[in-house]
Amino acid sequence: MTERITFTRPDDWHLHLRDDALLSGTVPASARQFSRAIIMPNLVPPVTTVEQAMAYHQRILAQVPEGLDFTPLMALYLTQQTSVEDIAKAAANPAIIGFKLYPAGATTNSASGVTDINALADVFAAMERLEVPLLVHGEVTDADIDIFDREEVFIERYLKPLHQRHPQLRLVLEHITTRQAVDFVASANSKVAATITPQHLLMNRNDMLVGGIRPHHYCLPILKRKSHQQALQQAALSGNPKFFLGTDSAPHTQDKKEAACGCAGCFSAPAAIELYAELFFQHDAMDKLEGFASHFGADFYGLPRNTDQITLEANSWTVPASVDIAGSPFVPYWANEPLHWRLI
Repeated sequence: MTERITFTRPDDWHLHLRDDALLSGTVPASARQFSRAIIMPNLVPPVTTVEQAMAYHQRILAQVPEGLDFTPLMALYLTQQTSVEDIAKAAANPAIIGFKLYPAGATTNSASGVTDINALADVFAAMERLEVPLLVHGEVTDADIDIFDREEVFIERYLKPLHQRHPQLRLVLEHITTRQAVDFVASANSKVAATITPQHLLMNRNDMLVGGIRPHHYCLPILKRKSHQQALQQAALSGNPKFFLGTDSAPHTQDKKEAACGCAGCFSAPAAIELYAELFFQHDAMDKLEGFASHFGADFYGLPRNTDQITLEANSWTVPASVDIAGSPFVPYWANEPLHWRLI
């Protein structure tokens, strides 16, 4: 008899869907497995207002396949011009989950990001008072800081002081990549949590660089050394509710990845829950997958846990080499590689 595991339908607490024609492929890819997802606002132009977010929200809902229940939770793009009034307006709209802090220049479409965190004290105080979460891309962008050290420096220089000044601000350090990030989140109070991506759990920088550069493994924050990967794995497998699923799935066309200056991002949505299952399976911890994927994020954000379920079957399959979206090829993360579990 084929082995199966059934558990609460998971959520994706960090997702890039892009916009317009691409939504016809990215929305169904996530809706097949996730009930809710936090939608990143780094479009061009960025989603900085409630009105822009709600228009984007409707474009996403229009692409949800019939028979599937998928709720996009909208994040607004924090800028140097974001006001206390903007925070209050977002807090009053249940479709808005929080604000995303991108340090200017840290990743794809982040040019409009924050240039002076300390100048936003009033904004952070309003978020703390109104219980509006802050979702953080935690990297400095100084040219003299090694790319492998950017997260660690950001935590010391900005995140720890921010948490000390605003201890009741609900703060999520997104797509963590280092032991230092794990230690910060684990030691902080209950208002601090972190998301972890499949690529940072399943790979380290050797997988991207040894034997030739593999552009489809290039993401930001960049893959780190094996010791950091192991720290992330321990956090995900620990059952600590501060750590939960956030794919950071970020689609780029094949030609944009395989270029002289390739884009950062791994398109993991076509096999997301199966990728996470691979890690838990490898470590004989399938009993811990439900908490990480389906419970801890909802609990942290103060949302009800999902009541429907999904089933994974122990049925080895190979992630396709390419998927077509709106007439363009996209290479998914883990392309041409086997996975032991499959969503049915």
